[in-house]
Amino acid sequence: MYFPIADIHANPYIIFFVAFIVSFFTSMGGISGAFLLLPFQMSFLGYTSPSVSATNHVFNIIAIPSGVYRYIKEKRMLWPLARAIIIGTLPGVFIGAWVRIEYLPDPKNFKVFAGIVLLYIGWKLFKDVFLPKARAKDNGLVLKGTGFHSLVVLDVSLKKVSFTFQGKLYAYKPASIYLICFFVGIIGGIYGIGGGSIIAPILVTIIGLPVHVIAGAALLGTFVTSISGVIFYQFLAGLYPQVAVSPDWMLGALFGSGGFLGMYLGARVQKHVQAVYIKGILTFCILFIAIKYIAAFFF
Repeated sequence: MYFPIADIHANPYIIFFVAFIVSFFTSMGGISGAFLLLPFQMSFLGYTSPSVSATNHVFNIIAIPSGVYRYIKEKRMLWPLARAIIIGTLPGVFIGAWVRIEYLPDPKNFKVFAGIVLLYIGWKLFKDVFLPKARAKDNGLVLKGTGFHSLVVLDVSLKKVSFTFQGKLYAYKPASIYLICFFVGIIGGIYGIGGGSIIAPILVTIIGLPVHVIAGAALLGTFVTSISGVIFYQFLAGLYPQVAVSPDWMLGALFGSGGFLGMYLGARVQKHVQAVYIKGILTFCILFIAIKYIAAFFF
């Protein structure tokens, strides 16, 4: 099958299957899977123009709603966190999209940038999973009388948000989330993943929030910022007519259809999977790609 905007030939069944598998596992940790589909498109399919980032946004728009629906239905959506992620990352996504086109049109430079970002995230997850003494903090205080899957928001203000989950009390400062999400949004805008995909590991490893709770909020944040990202890329296409900027809608929709099914099933089974296994899967995927990209830059 030929995709004219991407200017590639690819088997649609392989595209659908890859998106399904990737999204099934990554959605458990609040990551859409776009960060893994990007190297697949660039290295395996040969889709290296800047529009590949915009196509990743299209994938997010189509695939994410099914996963978000499951988290909302199971009452595991932390709405205050979702709002903070959306408000914080939106400005950064616009800045990142411009940086991607203006300064990172060369796939080689883009790959090493992506590799460094993924290496940092992967190292944080690796320490959390395999080095007990360096594991991320869990800021939850143990409570009694709460169900394993119950999520109850207790307090929402500009200074603090607190909630209970899995028998523990958690709290975080919204201001810190806004600031982190702004800078993450810039990186996410460049990488074509909306920002929420990078913020998920940070929320777990640095802020100390439970992965079973932050997953839905991170996915919702990625969904909203990806809509804005696609719109902005379409706008930039008129300013940079000499560069392929607009997304390949056909390819993005095909990836998205596989992701839609994968995210729904992944979000559905997530509550039955221990957090350490979810983090382990993400650690392996992220470090593998990070090392591959950085090595390709030098050799």
